[in-house]
Amino acid sequence: MLDLRIKQRIVAALLIVLFFAGWEVFCIASGMSDLILPRPSEIMVTLWQRFPILWPHILQTLGSTMLGFGLGVVLGVFLGCIIGASRTAYDTVYPLLIGFSSIPKVAIVPILVLWFGSGTVPAVLTSLSICFFPIAVNIATGLATTEPEMEDVLKALGASKLEILWNVGLPRTMPFFFASLKVAITYAFVGTVLAETVASNRGIGNVMMSAASSFNVPLLFAGLFILAGLGVILYAIFSLIEGRVTGWANRKNDFAAA
Repeated sequence: MLDLRIKQRIVAALLIVLFFAGWEVFCIASGMSDLILPRPSEIMVTLWQRFPILWPHILQTLGSTMLGFGLGVVLGVFLGCIIGASRTAYDTVYPLLIGFSSIPKVAIVPILVLWFGSGTVPAVLTSLSICFFPIAVNIATGLATTEPEMEDVLKALGASKLEILWNVGLPRTMPFFFASLKVAITYAFVGTVLAETVASNRGIGNVMMSAASSFNVPLLFAGLFILAGLGVILYAIFSLIEGRVTGWANRKNDFAAA
């Protein structure tokens, strides 16, 4: 089974390499202008040459994203517990969350700039506002899967609602929780970069806007590569933690082995 997983990962890595190689060949064969689609090799050269300048912007974007993501996790878990534990809260809070989530976050950024000025705060709050919703929904869904019979037995044994939530409800939500984290971290980057393009003079979003205004397309794509790389790394970290914490819930992962 281990050999099969290694082979699958090697094949996946080769397909990724083949994708970028095809991109490179297509640009060369078609004579594609760098102003339209730069070659991956040129993007990597730009990234290497500009990395000392880009590093502070990477730290700014990563720091704002992780702070907003952390606050979003706290808020999402809190709201998810309330919604999942109370029918009244579900009927009241859930429609408000759906309405707020339906608002395009680009419309929220100018309001945040008016309230807090340009800089890090709007980026953090935009990241928070865009990533807490999937966490809240998944936590509420996980709590809703708790069997009523189990709750009745625990109540008969004298357990309080808080004890049932802590000892049964929250552990049952762990697979849902980590699934939402992997989605939310990508959303968090979207919120941060969105705010940086509108109301910041630092961060990868600001670098990309400056590159676009000067028609520096390789640098623009370098910013995209950085964001993609950060997203993949954080996604992999949460996947690793998920495997350690919720391995009991993963009954079958080797779909290709069937």
